[in-house]
Amino acid sequence: WANEFYAAAVQAGTQNWKALLFGSLDPGNAITVDKPPAALWVMALSGRIFGFNSWSMLAPQALMGVGSVALLYGAVRRISGYGAGLLAGTVLALTPVAALMFRFNNPDALLVLLLVAAGYCVVRALGGTSTRWIALAGVALGFAFLAKLMQAMLVAPAIRSLMWIAAT
Repeated sequence: WANEFYAAAVQAGTQNWKALLFGSLDPGNAITVDKPPAALWVMALSGRIFGFNSWSMLAPQALMGVGSVALLYGAVRRISGYGAGLLAGTVLALTPVAALMFRFNNPDALLVLLLVAAGYCVVRALGGTSTRWIALAGVALGFAFLAKLMQAMLVAPAIRSLMWIAAT
């Protein structure tokens, strides 16, 4: 069950919609987990679709890892070419902490996916005049905040500074 603390919250979310929304540890909503519920939403929805088991809880985590590698590859490829993109994706995929993180049911997998998505959106925004990609980066950062609070906001000053430098 990986982290049994989050597994209990995921199981409660598969049994009760209110427990899913608030990230409760029990279907009666007596106590919630210590993190915002966005990462639990993904796992609990998977559990509602496929039935609650370790596979349905951990498969979304692995898919988030694949998505993170793909987005990182896409962002670096836009700036530095295919070889650099392939190298960046490979380094992320083979980093031991990432390999562990994307096969465990902690909120870190969703956090990394959303932060890489925000970075990808910023890279796309640098290439054009549309504000759509900046708005999508903000949405990704907002959902990352719902995954692990202030850790998500660590990249916000860098993104703001980059966009300010690019605009001048």
